Amino acid sequence: MLAQKLARGATSLRSASSPWLRQSIRSLSLKDHSWVPDCSLDTHIVHGGVCPDEKTGAILTPVYLSTTFVQESVDQYLAKGFSYSRTNNPTVKMLEEKVAKIENGYDSICVSTGMAATASCINAFMNSGDHCVITNCSYGGTNRICREQFGPLGMSFSFVDFADPKNVEEAIRPNTKLIFSESPTNPTLTLADLDAISEIAQRHGILHVCDSTFATPYICRPLDHGCDLTIQSLTKYYDGLNIGTGGALVAKTPELYERIKLIQNMHGNIMSPLTAYMMLQTMKTMGLRIRQQSSSAMKIATFLESHPKVSKVVYPGLASHPQKELADRQHRDGLHGGMLWFDVKGDPIKLMDGIKRPWTLCENLGAAESIITAFLGLTHANILWE
Repeated sequence: MLAQKLARGATSLRSASSPWLRQSIRSLSLKDHSWVPDCSLDTHIVHGGVCPDEKTGAILTPVYLSTTFVQESVDQYLAKGFSYSRTNNPTVKMLEEKVAKIENGYDSICVSTGMAATASCINAFMNSGDHCVITNCSYGGTNRICREQFGPLGMSFSFVDFADPKNVEEAIRPNTKLIFSESPTNPTLTLADLDAISEIAQRHGILHVCDSTFATPYICRPLDHGCDLTIQSLTKYYDGLNIGTGGALVAKTPELYERIKLIQNMHGNIMSPLTAYMMLQTMKTMGLRIRQQSSSAMKIATFLESHPKVSKVVYPGLASHPQKELADRQHRDGLHGGMLWFDVKGDPIKLMDGIKRPWTLCENLGAAESIITAFLGLTHANILWE
């Protein structure tokens, strides 16, 4: 099926291969450390393959602030797996391996932002003349880059309601190369049935990518539901402390990874080693944070549902959510994340402008702080009304 998918693309992975990339991948896979078998997801989030530094015994992966790496000889080029930090950096590579492990993927690329991961995905698997079926409700930046950058380059996008998988299949064209899900969606919290949509994608020989930023791997791992690629904005729950920005694109197979790695190297779309180091630390508490955030969100959503000045509340954990059955089936351990939205009776801007601490009016999500935002005026201001 993968060969069928790749054959339909204008660029083959075989032609994308390069000696330095193949050698780098082999070199990085040579490290084999002893681990207790069948570790839990919580254990992988904390440890995730990270081993003490072989030279010093440091328990944390060091920050390698080096542009280039010395080679023993021409014949031994890349014998240690690294030559230049645009291509691979030891600190960033550790984060990439850890992200891939907890997302249950083959490997990943970590880049500067979530939008950089989205752009990398479309750049890797679409060309002029190709078509993408994408959710009609996504992060505002995703919608905008499809319309304003990739559209003028000759790519076409069908924005459809992914709540019903039939809409996805009906939108497929002969030149469709990518199905782009987001679950839960930002900001409407609509879910995509990833198993059903992945089955459609596989039947038609189309790659299926899911932006799972709102869910995180702690709640839902798209690769476990048949997706080929996962997008994460690491800025959100992975970072969790409003410190840094980052993104990840996780590949299910070696062939897909080789393609996205080549695109990353050509574009120079990378993460700084210092940011990678910080995220290797902050992500250790992701499981604890998400459990507490999900619990707090459920309490707040329940409170708002009965508030006389609130007309509507949407949260996947509520019995009133139209996709509650899917949420319980697709989300792990009854967890539904730290995001909810609600409509107020009256002027919502008045609520935003008069918000009191500990609530804060700003953009971001997934961090320890309590944030409120008016998405039509801030995060989704560029969305077309139609």
